[in-house]
Amino acid sequence: MNQPWQPSWEAAAVYRSRVRGCLLGGALGDALGYPVEFASLDRIRASHGERGVRGLVPGAHGVVGRISDDTQMTLFTVEALVQAHAREREKGTGGGWALLLRRAYERWLQTQSKPGPEAAELPHTGGLITEAWLYARRAPGNACLSGVAQMYAPDPLLPLDGKPGEVNPDSKGCGAVMRSAPFGLVGSADAAFAMAARGAQITHGHPTGYYAAGALAAIVAHLVAGESLEGAVLRTLRLLERHPGHEETTAALREALDLAAEGSPTAEKTESLGAGWVAEEALALGVYCALAEPRVKDALLLSVNHSGDSDSTGSICGNLLGARHGDVGLPHAWVERVEGRARIAALADDLAAECVRG
Repeated sequence: MNQPWQPSWEAAAVYRSRVRGCLLGGALGDALGYPVEFASLDRIRASHGERGVRGLVPGAHGVVGRISDDTQMTLFTVEALVQAHAREREKGTGGGWALLLRRAYERWLQTQSKPGPEAAELPHTGGLITEAWLYARRAPGNACLSGVAQMYAPDPLLPLDGKPGEVNPDSKGCGAVMRSAPFGLVGSADAAFAMAARGAQITHGHPTGYYAAGALAAIVAHLVAGESLEGAVLRTLRLLERHPGHEETTAALREALDLAAEGSPTAEKTESLGAGWVAEEALALGVYCALAEPRVKDALLLSVNHSGDSDSTGSICGNLLGARHGDVGLPHAWVERVEGRARIAALADDLAAECVRG
C-alpha cells in the first residue's frame, strides 16, 4: 500500500473534503442519470423539456435520488480499501488488498441475488452487506455479475502488459471504470492506476476495460493532490503511454480534451464521444463534461443528458468534480436527496481517517 502520511491539520481537512466530494459527487451523478439511463436524448427532452433533465427526477415508483449499481460497487470498493489500510497499519503487512477487494465484490454479489441481509452470509465484521438498502438490484452489468462469480483475485505483482485478462477477456464495458475512483483516494497516481487496473480485471479482461479504470483512478489521485482537471488528465496520458495496449483509452481522453477546448458544450457534442456503454467512452464523456462546463451543476447535467449510459457517465463526472472541489463544491440541495447519503459520507470519512492515520 503506502508509506505513513502525516499531513498538517489543514491538509487533512482538504483531503477529507475531497474524499467526501469524490464519493458523494459520484453518487449524485449516478442518481441524476439513473432514471434516464436507457432513454434517448429525444425521449429525455420530450419528457423533461428541451434542456433535458435539470435536476433529480423521479425514477421507478416515483422515487427521487436512487443510486444504481455504479455507486453500490464503488462503496464496496471503498470498504475493501478501508480494510486493506487497517490491516497494513495494524499488522504491518501490505499486498492483501486484491483478495480483500474480491471478497468485497463477492459481498456485493450477494446483495444482487439475496432478498436482504437476513438471507445473506454475513461476515462477523458487519459492514455494508448488513444494510438492507443496498440489496436493490439496479441493472447491474453482466460482466460484473459473471466476473465476480468466477472468484478471481488478480496478482498485484504482475506487470500490466496490455494482454487480455483471465476473466471476461473480451469485455471492456464501463462496469469496471465506474467503480474505480476510490483507488485514487488512497495513494499516488501510479499506485492508483495499477491497483484500479488490477481490480478491474476481476470482472473485465479487455485491456481498454482495465486501463480506463486505471486512468480514472490516476486522474482522481492527481486531483486530490491539488492538480487541475486538465493537468490531471495530461499527466495520466503520460502514465498511460508507458503501458502496451493503451491506445484506445489514450485516444478517447485526447478527444475529450480537444472537444472541451472548443467551448460551447452541448448534448450533441457529448454524444459525439460515444454512448458510454464501454469503458473508454464512459471515461471520455465524464472527463469532457467536467472540463467543458465551469459550473458543477451544469457539468453534472451535461453528463447525464445524452442517449447512453447516463448513470455511469454522471457518476464518473461527479467523482471528478467532487475530487477537484471537495464536498463543499457540490450542490447541497441535490446531495441531501441522494439515497444513502449519510452512509456514503460516513464511509468516506472512514477511508479518509484510515489514510490520514497512516
